[in-house]
This record gives sequence, structure tokens and C-alpha cells, in this order.
Amino acid sequence: MVTNIFITIAFILFPALIVWMCTRVSLLQKIGVVLLCYFAGIVVGNTGILPESFGGAQSMIQDISVVLALPLLLFSLDVKKWLKISKTALISMLLAVVSIAIVTFVLQLTLAKDVQDGWKYGGMATALYTGGTPNLAAIKTALIVDGDTYIRFHTYDTVIGLIYLVFMFTAARAFFQKVFRLRPFAPIGKSDDTHAPKIGDESLSAYGKMFAPRVLKRLALAFLLSAAILGISFVIGELFPADFSTAVTILLITSLGIAASFIRPIRSTKYTFQLGMYIIYIFCFAVASMTNFNVLVNIDWTILLYVVLSVVLSMLLHALLCKPFRVDSDTMIVTSVSAVCSPPFVPVVASALKNREVLISGLVTGIIGYAIGNYLGIGLAMLYRMFV
Repeated sequence: MVTNIFITIAFILFPALIVWMCTRVSLLQKIGVVLLCYFAGIVVGNTGILPESFGGAQSMIQDISVVLALPLLLFSLDVKKWLKISKTALISMLLAVVSIAIVTFVLQLTLAKDVQDGWKYGGMATALYTGGTPNLAAIKTALIVDGDTYIRFHTYDTVIGLIYLVFMFTAARAFFQKVFRLRPFAPIGKSDDTHAPKIGDESLSAYGKMFAPRVLKRLALAFLLSAAILGISFVIGELFPADFSTAVTILLITSLGIAASFIRPIRSTKYTFQLGMYIIYIFCFAVASMTNFNVLVNIDWTILLYVVLSVVLSMLLHALLCKPFRVDSDTMIVTSVSAVCSPPFVPVVASALKNREVLISGLVTGIIGYAIGNYLGIGLAMLYRMFV
């Protein structure tokens, strides 16, 4: 019992070590905290150092962490200001969502129609390529996705995502302008900046700022509010049939998190997003530690192909749809990255494009993806389950 408590504490603190190392070593920062947590978790889980009695604690950490993180990720939402940002960016984000929905529907009719629980692939892909890792983690819980399937899906996504990002950093602008005839980005006036919501400091150094006494006090209150939202959602979710209770709980957590963002003192609390992401890092480490490395060696070609086609086809369809709506190439690229890879990658691609003006659009539409990804993932998965 005492040993398990110490191991649990180590699981909670280990991502802090990863974050600290990433702030010191540029190569590790390029790899990313999420991927490093997964790699470390796989190593820890396959070295035999964890006692068998720790399995229950692993499952508890996995189940609680992701749903506890969701409200914290949503508290910084500013819906009123979002309505005032670039119309082009919002249209592009909508087209990205439509693209992944169409692609997953086609894949359900073809690639996954004869796969057991294949309908869950559509929900996972939609959530992942609308918001990002937090949404995929939430869908894992909501749809009760097998741990090995989840790890395979996320691992393949990481590999394909790296290739996708390299393309977006280098050849994407010229490719989309030449092949899809997307127009070049037209610089906007500084007056538009007054409508841009303050997303906050998204850098890894922001994690160190969380420990300032004044900040820490308000973060503790935000954490307690997130726990209260989790408790309320769980109680209400239990009132529904077993097949739907988990999904209802996740949707309630998302809805209450968004509702709380309308309260100014909550929305203005600094670093709630970072705290939520840190809890996601704990989730990544815990989930990875529960996998068997031998399972990852044997590639599941159906899942791999599903991930590849989801990324590539949705990106190409997104670009195709952007043309008639006069979405420029840079806005298309940054909103695509925010949807496929999540907001933390937006500053990197904006820097590669040498276009700081698309930064805020990418961050905001990415967080919109965080907010709607769970609804879309769960909704489409249930649709595929019934009709496909």
C-alpha cells in the first residue's frame, strides 16, 4: 500500500521532470512533452519495476486525470471575443471539421466496416483531428476504447503527425497555392488585434510561473472547481443507462467547463490551460505504462491506414473546400495544424511561415477545436455505430 502511494506520487511528478528537461534541452523540446511521456511510460511499464498491485492505481490515474483536465483546458475560453476574430479563420476551421467528418464517414464505409468496434475509430479520429490529444484522451474514456487500440492510434498519429508537420513547415504554402490555387495571405491592419482574445503564455517556461504564490492560490481554486464539475457530471451521468453514462459524463464536463468560462474571474485565472495540459501529461505517462511493448512491435495495418488516410485526405479536402470560400493559404495551413496537431504547434508553424498575424487565429481556432472535439467525436461515433 505504501509502495503504491509513493509510485503514484512519482507518476504525478514525473511529467514535471520532462517539462524541466525540455526547457533545458532544445532537442527534447522539439520531440515534445507528450511524446516523451509516452516513451518514458512504455519503458517504465515494460521493465518490470512496477508491482502487479499497482495496476488498480494505474487505471485510476488514467480514468481521473483526463476528465479532471478537461474543464481546466476550457476555463480560459472567451466565447464573446471569439465571435469577433477573423471570419476567414472561422470559415477555415469549419471546413477542417467538415473535411474530417466526411473522410471518417467514407473510411467507416470502407476500411473499418468489418472491424470489431471499428465505429470507435471514427470518433477517435474526429476528436483528435478537430482538437488534439486531450480530446482523443476524452474519447478513449467516453467510448471505452481498449488501451492497446488507443496507444496504437496515438503512436501512429505521432509518427504521421511528424511527417505532416515537416510538410507544413516547408513545402505546404507553395503546394497549396500552386495545386489548389489558394490565394496568398493578405496582411491585416493592427486594429484587428483589439478583437483577439488573450490566449496566454503557451511556452514551456509558463509552467514555472504557475508556482508564484498569488497564481498558485487561484489555480488551486480552479482545480477544486474542475473537481466539482467532475463530481457533478459523474453523479448526473450515473442516472443514464450504462451504455451512455460515460459519454454523458464527458459531454457534461465539457459543457460545464465552457459555461464556467463565461464567468470573468474564472476565465481570467492565469495558467489554467497549462495546469490542464500537465494533467494530460500525467495521463499520457500512466496510459503508456500500461501497454505491452510487444503489442506495438506488431503493426495493426488497419489502424495505421486509418490514421494515414484521415490526416492526408482531410488535409487535401480541407484545401479543396477553402478555394471557393477564398481562404488564403497561410490561414488554411495554420487552422489545419491547430486542428490536426493542436494549438501548441501553432506558434511553430506561424514562425516557419514567417507570418505572426496568423498566430492568434491558429490558437483561437485550435481551442475551439478543444471545445467541440468531444461533441463531434462522440456524436459521429454513435452515428457510425447505429448506421454504418
